[in-house]
Parts: sequence; C-alpha cells; structure tokens
Amino acid sequence: MSKRPVIAVAGLACETSTFSPAVTLAPAFHPKRGDEIVERYEFLHANQPLGQEVEWKGALIGHALPGGIVTREAFETLSQEIVDRLQDIVAKDAVDGLWFDIHGAMCVQELDDVEAELLRRVRAVIGPDVIVSASMDLHGNVSRELAHQCDLITCYRMAPHEDAMDTKERACRNLVNILKGREPGKRPLKAWIPVPILLPGEQTSTRIEPAKHIYAAVPEVEAEEGVLDAAIWVGYAWADEPRNRAAVVVTGWDEKAVSQGAEKLARLFWDARADFRFVAPTGSFAECLDAAVKSSPAERPYFISDSGDNPTAGGAGDVTWGLTRLLERPEFKAPDSGFTVIYASVPGPRAIDTAVAAGVGATVTVTAGADVDDIHAPPLTMTGRVHSIKHGDRDAVTEVVLQVGSVYAILTKLRKPYHKEKDFTDLNLAPRAVDIVIVKIGYLEPELYDMAKGWMLGLTPGGVDQNLKRLGHHRIRRPMWPFDEDFEKMPELKTVWINKSTEPLTGPDI
Repeated sequence: MSKRPVIAVAGLACETSTFSPAVTLAPAFHPKRGDEIVERYEFLHANQPLGQEVEWKGALIGHALPGGIVTREAFETLSQEIVDRLQDIVAKDAVDGLWFDIHGAMCVQELDDVEAELLRRVRAVIGPDVIVSASMDLHGNVSRELAHQCDLITCYRMAPHEDAMDTKERACRNLVNILKGREPGKRPLKAWIPVPILLPGEQTSTRIEPAKHIYAAVPEVEAEEGVLDAAIWVGYAWADEPRNRAAVVVTGWDEKAVSQGAEKLARLFWDARADFRFVAPTGSFAECLDAAVKSSPAERPYFISDSGDNPTAGGAGDVTWGLTRLLERPEFKAPDSGFTVIYASVPGPRAIDTAVAAGVGATVTVTAGADVDDIHAPPLTMTGRVHSIKHGDRDAVTEVVLQVGSVYAILTKLRKPYHKEKDFTDLNLAPRAVDIVIVKIGYLEPELYDMAKGWMLGLTPGGVDQNLKRLGHHRIRRPMWPFDEDFEKMPELKTVWINKSTEPLTGPDI
C-alpha cells in the first residue's frame, strides 16, 4: 500500500483597515496548532474522504476578527511559530503539499503584501517543489507575487460568505487531486489578470446584479475542459496598499481554456463597473431613522446598518457616533414611547464593570466607546436600567444590555459582531418583536437578512466608511474605478502568465 500524501496546514487571516486607529495583537488570532487545526475543519476528519486520502499535519493557523493593522511584533511572533512548527513537520515527514489558509486582506505595520511575505518564509522551509493551495476571502487581494508563490489559489463565490467552508474544502480537494494525478514536476498554469476596480463589499454582493451574474460565470469557466479552478476577487477597499484591487485567477492544464476563461471573467467585471449599486437603499443615519419611524408594522423589525464602524469589515467597533445620534432622537426618550429599539453595539470595559457590579434591574450611569476610535465621536455617557448580563462570549467576553428610554443598547467588554438571532436572544432580547434593530454591519448576514422586514444601509462615519473617496487613499494604483471614472487608456485585461513557483519572479509587477 502506497504512503498517503502528507499535507501541512498553515496561515494567518485578518481583514484589516488602514483607516482605523485600532491595532490587532497576536492573541486576537486565537491560534490553533497541530491536531486542533484538523479538528476545526470537519472535511479533514478521519471519517471524511479528504481525511482518509491524506495525512494532514497542522502547523499553526490564526483567524482574527477584522480590525486595525496588525502589529509587526504580532506578525513576527506568529509567523516565526509557523516556520518553527513547519520545520518540525518537515524534519519528520516528506511534505507533499501545503494548504495556505488565509483571508488575503491582512496589513502589517511596515510591510506590504504580507500574505506573500508569509508564504515566502514558508517556502524557505518546505522548499520550492511542494504544491501550495491557498483559500481566500473574495475581499482579499491577489498580488502577482502571491499568485507566483502559490500553485493553486481560490476564493469564496458568495457575499455574504455562505460558501466559506465549501471554498476551503475545494482548495484542499484541488490540492489532493493534483498530488494524486499530476505528472512528476508538472505544475498547473496560472492566468492572473488585475482589474482596476476597488469597491466595497456592500456594492458587490452576489445577492444582486451585477455581481450575481459575474459570479455565476465562475463555475461555468471552471467546468471547461482543462480548467482546474476559477476565481474572482473583489479586493479589499478599506486598506491603502498598491496590491488592493480586483483580480481574476484561473488555473488548469489547457493554455487556451485557462486564458480564455480568465479574460472572460475579467471583461465581465470591467464591463459592469458602472452598474454596481449598494445592496440596500441608503441614506444618512438621520434619513434611515426617519424611514424606520415612518415604517408600517408590516415593515418591522426595520433594520438599519450602521456601516461605517462595521467590526467584520475592519472597523474599530467602538465608534459612538450612531448610538449618540440615536439617543438624541425625541421618539426614543421614554420607555413607553411606542418604539422599541435594539442597538448593537459599543464596547465599554469600565461601563461593563459598573453594570455587572450593580446587577440586573439596577439603574446606572456609565461611559462607553471611543477608547480606540475617538476620531468621529467622543465617549458616550448614558443613564439606564441594566436589562441583562451575559458572561463568556468568545469575542465580547462580557455583554450588558442597558435600557435607555426605549433603546436597548448592547455594551461589550470587547467588540463583537452581531450576526445571528441567538446573539440577541441570549441577552433576553427579541429582535423579531421590536420595531427597529440597528447593527454595526454592512450587508446583512443571512439570519438578519431573513429576519428584516425593512432595511436601510446607513452611510455613517468610521474606519470602513462606505464613501471611499473621503477616506484618503494615496497608495493604490491609479487609475482605479471609481476613484477615476475617465480612463485615458482602457485596461487590456489580457492574461498574465505567472511563472512556476520554482522560478524567480520576472518582469514588472503590473
């Protein structure tokens, strides 16, 4: 019986806004090591096909909640541990492949294109001949160097990312198939096409056109004879690096099919550039609140996205601007005002301590927010009744609901995204029964989307402001849509063949 291939697993993932004053430290990555990695992914378990065909060796993976730039110290600490653990694996086994488990929009102090830098360090350990397959978020960035260091590279095909696990499994399946079936020394062809478009995810959701039909074409290209995988990256709009832009990569064995598929997808994206719209009706925060107040019972719960401080896009999460504006509204001043409103959320460690000490039912005056991002609003002081307390959340650690007038404001020790109904019901809140739910989010995640009867996207300030032009990008490549709408020369959108991973990268970085 032939020996099963050995595949190592490593990677760091954090979507980071360079426009947020927050920083991300090493503990935020919640690193998993060794067998913990295999345990994390069910499709790698011993009772699954991939688990039976391959011996999986976990090095280290870390997935941080999106946030501010990663400190150099954090990156160096975690990347060195990845290198050390891979050295231990290589010393015991001949490694055939590597699954590079990343997001693709991580920014590190004093470094650019950090996923490519991490993979360079990994390659120095595993060697140039090991086949590397990367899985990414479609909001990641694919530089020419990252494509060069990989043999296979793929990303999500849905936004919201309901296919995240499917994508990771596909990356592993493609890798295993190559290890089992390729001719010795043969590596897939890689067609890479950068597309000079940089848009927020809220304008490129695959729920709506034009992203819907653009991404529908991806599996069609993948189905062509001689194509292994096809992928389109929207890119990450809230970081300011030269690599940040849309991109297409198609991999396979047939040069004509791979090239034609890549160019088809790139043209589809470019030709639709002026058609992208926000995924929901938009307005200022005041306009959103006005619409919610005027909504009919059939439109409730009415959801409002406080999008500028979305912690799952990289916002600091502690901007108080939205909650301050909400509590100023006369409609919500009294507990019996006729409206019930949930607001999620604002971190306030000291506020949490005060509320916990006082207990449920107590009336407290607390100050929360703006410990990290005080650019847009100062800390907020409010007086209210402690409605509920919950300990032990993975992200928030401790949560408190404070009733101020008819507003139920969720305060947290550390920032947390609120994406699921259980996030609310665990706090003795009933989001389906209230009038208005305001969440720091962009497009609504599936459970919230299904719950909402009405919805507006608030164009609010923060580190992930939807108005990209007022953020101040100065390092992205120009021209870039929509920063530039008049192109003197249209992009060619022709296949750029990426050298084999065993060869030095040559030619200009386009």
